[in-house]
Amino acid sequence: MPGMSAATRRRAGPACCVAAGLAAVAVLAGCGTAHAPVTPGVVKVVAGENFWGDIAGQIGGRHVQVTSILSNPNTDPHEYEADVASALAVAEARLVIANGAGYDDFLSELIGATTNADRVVVTVQAVLGMYGPDVNPHFWYDIPRVPRVAAAIEAALARLDPPDAKVFAANLTAFDASLRPVEAVIAAIRRRHPGAPVAYTERVPGYLLQAAGLTVVTPPGFAAAIENGNEPSAGDTAQMFQLITSHGTKVLLYNAQAVSPVTQQVRALARQSGVPVVPVTETMPPSFSSYQAWQLAQANALLGALGG
Repeated sequence: MPGMSAATRRRAGPACCVAAGLAAVAVLAGCGTAHAPVTPGVVKVVAGENFWGDIAGQIGGRHVQVTSILSNPNTDPHEYEADVASALAVAEARLVIANGAGYDDFLSELIGATTNADRVVVTVQAVLGMYGPDVNPHFWYDIPRVPRVAAAIEAALARLDPPDAKVFAANLTAFDASLRPVEAVIAAIRRRHPGAPVAYTERVPGYLLQAAGLTVVTPPGFAAAIENGNEPSAGDTAQMFQLITSHGTKVLLYNAQAVSPVTQQVRALARQSGVPVVPVTETMPPSFSSYQAWQLAQANALLGALGG
């Protein structure tokens, strides 16, 4: 579709499947208007993705009730289809946190199906001012700027629940401090391995690699094709294979949540060639207690794979 970003094109398919959820909202929420019961001191929050929901939960504490839509680590987020439960959760939410940049367009449709005068929407793309025809939508890997998103969530909660504003402010301070170990690992990578060549199957960890001062050597056409859900060209595939077998990259970062035959081939070839493989995911696995614990584990895995 002309004019769409790569991420938007890849996720455009499920749009028709949102219709069932929208219809349910229209019927169950009063022909498109939500009148959610309000629990004093508790803000209902819906996040498009579980990592944004986790951050909202850390900032809001016992004063929020968080529902995260994309949370299953065994599901390809690109193939998500909105359901009735998600539609009703959005209808009742006072705060909705969307990633934006075409990653979770289903949320815009669900929001548009209801009218809620008290609802506040925080869109990460807008908070970070990240626009352009092919912006990387994986903002949660941009560790240095995640505090800006957390601050926007804190401000929204304070607006919706003024009596608990001091609690939210204190929790925001604690959250920012908890990112320091992740930032320290990123700084260590930048210091020990400046400009080291790395490759990925798609640009999920792109912001992390940028912050760490690494050089991405993946053929752009290969990564773009995988992100679009397409088969890479023979030339790009051959170049990617050559990159692995010739040790033109020190590490392969592999999206373990959105696989295809060609990415599986790349991973197998890396293992056969002795190139370390670091898996990354698009949603926070349930084995991690928090967003920052998840990101710390991935950053440490990258540092270890580079030889640190």
